[in-house]
Parts: sequence; C-alpha cells; structure tokens
Amino acid sequence: MKTSERHFAAQSTVRRQGDSRGELFTLLRGWAFRYQMLADGRRQILNFLLPGDFVGLQGNLLEVERTGVEALTDVSVCVFPADALWPLFRAHPSLGFDVTWLCAHEKLMVDDNLVSVGRRSALERVAMLLIHLHKRARSLALADGDSVPFPLTQHHLADALGLSLVHTNRTLRRLQSMGMIRLERGRLTLGALASLQALADYHGRELENRPLI
Repeated sequence: MKTSERHFAAQSTVRRQGDSRGELFTLLRGWAFRYQMLADGRRQILNFLLPGDFVGLQGNLLEVERTGVEALTDVSVCVFPADALWPLFRAHPSLGFDVTWLCAHEKLMVDDNLVSVGRRSALERVAMLLIHLHKRARSLALADGDSVPFPLTQHHLADALGLSLVHTNRTLRRLQSMGMIRLERGRLTLGALASLQALADYHGRELENRPLI
C-alpha cells in the first residue's frame, strides 16, 4: 500500500490543521509533533512523534484535520493513500491490530500529558516529559551512552505542558542545578533516574516492542 517516501525540512508543516482529509504517514526518520492551534495563535502540543509513529489517523476519520503536525527536525515519512485503512483491516487483520495498538499507545501518551497539565506541578511536568522522551529515544536505539537527541526548544516544552516560557526556563534551570538532568548541544542526559521518577511521581511501565507499519 506504500505509495512513496516524502521528506520535510525542520520546522516545516507535515499536516496542516483545517486541511481536508489526507494521506497517512509512518514517520521513518526524525522528530515531529502533533498540535492544535487556537484562533488567537496559542498552541497546545498534544504529543511528540518519533520514528515508527503512525500519523494522520485522527484526520482520516473526519472531513478535515483538527490537528496539525510539524517537523522538529528534518523528517522522512512513508506515504499511504487516505483510503488504505479499510482494505488493510479487511485483508490484513494482523496489521489492522498493529494500527489499533499504535493508536491506543498514542492515546496513553496523551492521557499522561493531560494528567500532567491538570495535576502535576511545573517541576513534575517537566521531569515527567523528559523521562518519557528519554525512554522513547532509548527504545529506538537513538542513545549515545547516557544521552539522547533532544531537538525540543523551551517553547516546545512550554506549549506541551501548559507553562509560560519563563516558568519553563526556571524549571529547567532548577532541575539542572539539582543534578537531575543535563541539556547541552541538543542532547539530554538524565541524572539519577529513580530520584527523577520519584520527583515526577511518574513510574511509567517499560516500553514494549512496538509494531511498525
């Protein structure tokens, strides 16, 4: 069902909020994020996308895209036609289950973010997200020793966690002064993981081997 591969430069639009229902993608390389923009320009980042993530299912079920996707880094995607889902479920039920698994997994990530925005303190929110992204990057063999790539800016963290930019900056500096994290030259290193998890009240399960579409 694959029709092509497509490439997007960092900071370019992969899917535009408000567009008509479009193609489906699997992210092959790079980092991206899914977001929703309010009329006055305020942005809520819903989740971050790493290689293997399935892109576009939400919009495929509707007439128009309610969310957008933007590339954090240069990205490459595998392209599937918009009408591929039903034939895939009908002819390849095991792949249909994999799509369901990926969507359920994404929902769990959005649920975790909702708990953070609704109930965690700023320190807990930032710590939780950094732990989660570090685990995901390690599971994809992106780690170099104890560090992983970290292309997010403070603006991205603020928009994902419902914090002001000033509060985000202050929180990151506090975590670094506590020896919990190190952010330098676009890479993230965590300090004592158990202490950071206790601080975030976040003891996420080990990431499972995920199916790839």
